[in-house]
Amino acid sequence: MAKEQIVVGIEIGTSKVAVVVGDVRHDQPIHILGVGLTPSRGVRKGEIVDLETASRCVRDALAEAEAASEVDIRSVYLGVAGAHVKSFQSRGSVMIPSDHGEVFLEHIQQVQEDARKVQIPQDHCFLHSILQHYYVDGQDEVLNPVGLQGSCLEADFQIVHGSQKRIGNSIRCMRDLGVEVSQPAFNAVAAAQVVLNADQKNAGVVMIDMGGGTTDYIAYDRGAAVACGSLAVGGDHITNDVSLGLRLPMARAEWLKVQEGGVLLSGEAAEGRVVLKPEAGFAGCAVERKMLNTIISCRVRETLNLVKRDLEAANALRYLGGGVLLTGGCSLIEGIDELASDVFGVSVRLTHAHAMSGPASAYENPQLSAAIGLIKFAQTMQPEASKTSIKKLFGRFWSSR
Repeated sequence: MAKEQIVVGIEIGTSKVAVVVGDVRHDQPIHILGVGLTPSRGVRKGEIVDLETASRCVRDALAEAEAASEVDIRSVYLGVAGAHVKSFQSRGSVMIPSDHGEVFLEHIQQVQEDARKVQIPQDHCFLHSILQHYYVDGQDEVLNPVGLQGSCLEADFQIVHGSQKRIGNSIRCMRDLGVEVSQPAFNAVAAAQVVLNADQKNAGVVMIDMGGGTTDYIAYDRGAAVACGSLAVGGDHITNDVSLGLRLPMARAEWLKVQEGGVLLSGEAAEGRVVLKPEAGFAGCAVERKMLNTIISCRVRETLNLVKRDLEAANALRYLGGGVLLTGGCSLIEGIDELASDVFGVSVRLTHAHAMSGPASAYENPQLSAAIGLIKFAQTMQPEASKTSIKKLFGRFWSSR
């Protein structure tokens, strides 16, 4: 097995560190070789706040993945999340010289560079320039402009950017462990690579990845990404609400959320009580299931409404023939698809990575969608990814470190 066929994706999340090792071959399904999944500490709302503690968790996850895959991990594709990640649409334009008369590959590169000649916050860096549509002399719906005759090439891109320092902290964490970062990528962009198909993107679809500290989303219309972003709200906020509302220790609140909680407020799922047995430092109690579900439901509904608000502001909910798809750890909450359907007014389905081979327990786990998606992202980016260095991505910021 050639070394260059091994790709590793890592997500340093708020509640877990996920490492997935995959065998990547051109035009073939990704074969998962091993997974490392450990609890995360030192990370809040998707961002590292304690480098030393987070590094220990990352090291444990890397070791677990190495043992499972029998691969010595030396480079990774790094997932990025957090409220600092933003996106907007930008149009690039380039005039075709009269002596050319037609569009060449160099013009494709030039129009992308022109689209990135926009102002972003001074402390931010570009993460992605996602192609939406080409135009040649005003003609729209151009799929591949190379070879077409014209005098002006234009293209719309979804520009994704994030905080240099916050992304840099994650890169620093990896480098301190002797692992290089091949390229950072926004988690939602990565996850969409493996949970959405072309038909869904063409019909119009929203994918929401609900994790422990963030809720990441991306919307597609006519096959193009039209909006994406990250909210600093996730499963940890639900746990905190349960802890405060029921006056329980955080550990007991987390157990209740995962093992007994849901968002359904009627029917059998909302009936009865959950008895928590006494243990050291905890006297035990009985919790009404409807009260538990009410607390969880309120937070989940609020989070989904925040996503809806952002997507409406970006005019990204006009066509949702593919509905809304939920992934991530919080997608496992009982009844969340019904609640999301009520919020968005369209069909909602739970999803995970598809078109994979290897342990089904890995690619069918929605908590691993982003980490697996990073491997697919690497596959689709090659050979472009190999030409993009961290220094190029971060410019003056990285050269000054």
